[in-house]
Amino acid sequence: MNRYLLNRVGQALLVLWAAFTASFVLLQALPGDAVLIKFLNPDMGLGPKEIADIRAAYGADNPLWERYLHTLWNFLCGNFGYSMQAGVPVSQGLATNLPPTLRLAVFGFAVALLLAVALAFVSNLTRFAWLRSAIQSLPSLFVSVPVFWLGIMLIQVFSFRLGLIPVINPGRWEGLVLPTLTLAIPISAPLAQILMRNIDEVLTQPFVSVARAKGATRGWVLWKHVARNAVLPTLTIAGILFGELLAGAVVTEAVFGLNGLGSLTQQAVGNQDTAVLQAIVVISAAAFVCINLAVDLLYPILDPRLRTSPGH
Repeated sequence: MNRYLLNRVGQALLVLWAAFTASFVLLQALPGDAVLIKFLNPDMGLGPKEIADIRAAYGADNPLWERYLHTLWNFLCGNFGYSMQAGVPVSQGLATNLPPTLRLAVFGFAVALLLAVALAFVSNLTRFAWLRSAIQSLPSLFVSVPVFWLGIMLIQVFSFRLGLIPVINPGRWEGLVLPTLTLAIPISAPLAQILMRNIDEVLTQPFVSVARAKGATRGWVLWKHVARNAVLPTLTIAGILFGELLAGAVVTEAVFGLNGLGSLTQQAVGNQDTAVLQAIVVISAAAFVCINLAVDLLYPILDPRLRTSPGH
């Protein structure tokens, strides 16, 4: 078990290093110059010497390898550098914009899981074939709906038509309802599909027939015997979908005008603020890696057979 844990942690650190290196190289290869975008303005009255001094202060003219090592060391120390456009530490911008995105992502992921579980269990508990078929077709519909279109439709129906949830100056929690649904519905689709398929496979196992022969109801069999075995592959896809969740959060924030990593990313891209973009990429990769690491560590807990396997 200890070797399994060390192996997974080592893989997670390797992925983080690869994400940092790839993002650094790609951001440095982008055309344009953030220093010139910020300071090459006639109203500022800065000449070539002043701009050269600014470039030297930011280390923009240092060799690529030197900038890489300097940035890597700063990240390891928790220093994400300075925003070229805002003139403040990147951590300050992240402290303001990261919590709303995390809140939206957590609520969206929780609602997606609840929706997927509800669809999977209701489709297996219903006795009507037409209703089961209709429920099983919903994930295909959900996954094909673009996030930005879904958000606009929810605003039209629940805000403008029904007047249930305001989109202009909503309360702190009230303003999360529609963005959470917008984020959760597409994410729930693959989770529901995998869970439905796993439940159907587990229901064909002999121990299920034995439980039913002893008089257990279908609902009890699903809850007591099938759920634990069917949830393991679903955990894997749930961890993988977290990356899509972050991307969907950026689009959702743009649709609903929320201040979060989405708006910060848009500003950083427009201004070529590479320090901010680098921090966002690394933080997103770290969140993705941590979620998948937690999923890997949950497997031996949920399935005792993995604790004694050679790889664990």
